[in-house]
Amino acid sequence: MSKLTATATCTAHGAIVEQTGQVVSQALLAQRVAWLTGLARELAADLVAGRWSAADLDALASGVGLDGRVLPAKGWMAARRLGWGVSPASGVHVCDRVARCAQEQAARLLRLALHRREMVAAIVATWPRDPGRRTDAEWDALRAVLPDGAGAAEVRNRTRQIRAYRDKHDGVLPADLTQLEGPPACASQIVLAAADRQLATLERTGERSARLRVKLPLTACPASARDWAWHVLPIALPPTVPAEAKLCAPTLRVVKGRVRVDLPFQIPIGFAPATGHVIGCGFDWGLNAVLTGTIGHLTADGRVVSDGRPLAYDAGGVSAKLHRLRAEREHLAAKRTHQERLLAGLTPADARFAELATAWEVISVEHERLCARIRNLNKALAWSAARWAVDQAVAAGATVIYLEDLATLEARGRRGRANARLSGQVRGQVVEAIRHLAARHSIAVVTVPARGTSKYCPRCGDGTSMLRHCPAPDRLAERGWAWAWCPACGLSCDRDWAAAERILARGLLGQQATRTDRTTGTRTIRKVVEGNVARARRPRKATRAARRARRTRTDLHPRPEARDRAKNRPTPKRPTRTPKNSSMTSSRVPDRRTVPAPPPNRGGQRPAGQAPQTTRPPAGRTGLARDPHHRTGFHRVAATPVLPLGPYADGPPRPRPPDLPEILG
Repeated sequence: MSKLTATATCTAHGAIVEQTGQVVSQALLAQRVAWLTGLARELAADLVAGRWSAADLDALASGVGLDGRVLPAKGWMAARRLGWGVSPASGVHVCDRVARCAQEQAARLLRLALHRREMVAAIVATWPRDPGRRTDAEWDALRAVLPDGAGAAEVRNRTRQIRAYRDKHDGVLPADLTQLEGPPACASQIVLAAADRQLATLERTGERSARLRVKLPLTACPASARDWAWHVLPIALPPTVPAEAKLCAPTLRVVKGRVRVDLPFQIPIGFAPATGHVIGCGFDWGLNAVLTGTIGHLTADGRVVSDGRPLAYDAGGVSAKLHRLRAEREHLAAKRTHQERLLAGLTPADARFAELATAWEVISVEHERLCARIRNLNKALAWSAARWAVDQAVAAGATVIYLEDLATLEARGRRGRANARLSGQVRGQVVEAIRHLAARHSIAVVTVPARGTSKYCPRCGDGTSMLRHCPAPDRLAERGWAWAWCPACGLSCDRDWAAAERILARGLLGQQATRTDRTTGTRTIRKVVEGNVARARRPRKATRAARRARRTRTDLHPRPEARDRAKNRPTPKRPTRTPKNSSMTSSRVPDRRTVPAPPPNRGGQRPAGQAPQTTRPPAGRTGLARDPHHRTGFHRVAATPVLPLGPYADGPPRPRPPDLPEILG
């Protein structure tokens, strides 16, 4: 058994001063918490700015303190072992526990900067001839020196940043991260995980309630210990926090006049093994369909057999909305930059300065709100897609989920533009959400190399038979990217579905090469093991009539007995209805109007969310449901229903012949 850590965001609506019993309103509590977070932010910002140099980053990266001992995992202890202290402003009294919290926040920012520093050093060391388009050899040389966990989107963004620096400094590349960018900004928050009982205590008072006891300043600039007082904050826990969860020290911040309490909690989970999997799910990234997957089974003789049912999470409507919001954000950013350039050329005495400054503030606020809206929509979409993927794995009885490794996902052409549009969207959030939700069900999440998954046929060739990509199954002679067709075996299916089957085969066949990162716990397969994937039907259980016919050796479908009377006249036609005031009959007006039957009550596990408002599947898609019986959380999302079919419980599946497409001449 291990532990899974999650964070629930709660709100403190008031407090009580422990010594006097005074009831503190929400506005006054937010003001006092803002004073505390402001003091911690100033101390952390001074420490980060004072240690933003190549020598100090080298000392932190070495992992050894001034006394020769290894630096501890806690940030504030590592900072003190390196001799990095903090001192408040003159006349301000701050206890040592607040200084600990500031050192913890600063150490976390500096340790995050080490990863960006390694990224910059690797890109500068392997700087390509054309930064906009690297060759295969240049990509191989770059991946050999990149740090673990570096994705293609991050490489692209850092390359763009270094290229802008080179153009500004006459072709000179930056020598270190400290030359490329300034010190990172510190958020206005206080990390109580670095403190002890002298600053904050937390206890659970019920299944849905807790009590936080924290020492807050009574003034903006406390001069002595008398300007600090203990406050008791009652907190209502959300339903996502189980009753058996262990509560940890929270983080306090103020958002829009309210005190937000980011409360971490730990729940026990089972161990997910890295190898020994028999049933797994493979998912491929797409443009409109965020995830396209399939379920497969590893047989005893080492073959991968799929159930032949495609799984798709189509978020085309939400993606289109996100693209529109991003275009509007870029437009507002351009207007804000233009106004800043105009303000730089004016003096405060100019009559146009005040009007232009007011317009700049309005656009800045609108830009900030639009960015927050995009972030919230990305987060909601990512967790909805992750919940759907994990529900599919749980319903199928799978013990592993295979995904494409984002660090090796770098496409070209039209597909490359599609990946570029999604690089800053939800893929990274979806992966983290899938890992978090899968851990609750003891399901392993493993990434496999993405190169060649959409290029080769999953049915034949073992990675040698190449697919032809076309727009649709009835347009095989045209070039496209949505549909895949194999001239060798005749496979004709959706491109992402074929890629999902190859991802599943690489995972199940190469699971012995799974490697686990000790620091992050992520599992990756670097070695590519190719294999064919066969589609099979799940065996159906014989009905009661079929079992009775087999037992009694009678015909299951006997022929009806002949009638005694002979038919000596034709069957009379149904009388047609004559329109009113007309001597002609109309074939468009039926005698009876059929009423559609209500949809059957389908059982099974469903993702949570609101019911969509339409029942028609999108054009060109099969198996996607948009009805009240399947919920995804968005009105513009269509996803395959989650059906608990069972993990091949009635014996081995029957092989299914490949689909031979009709080749149009």
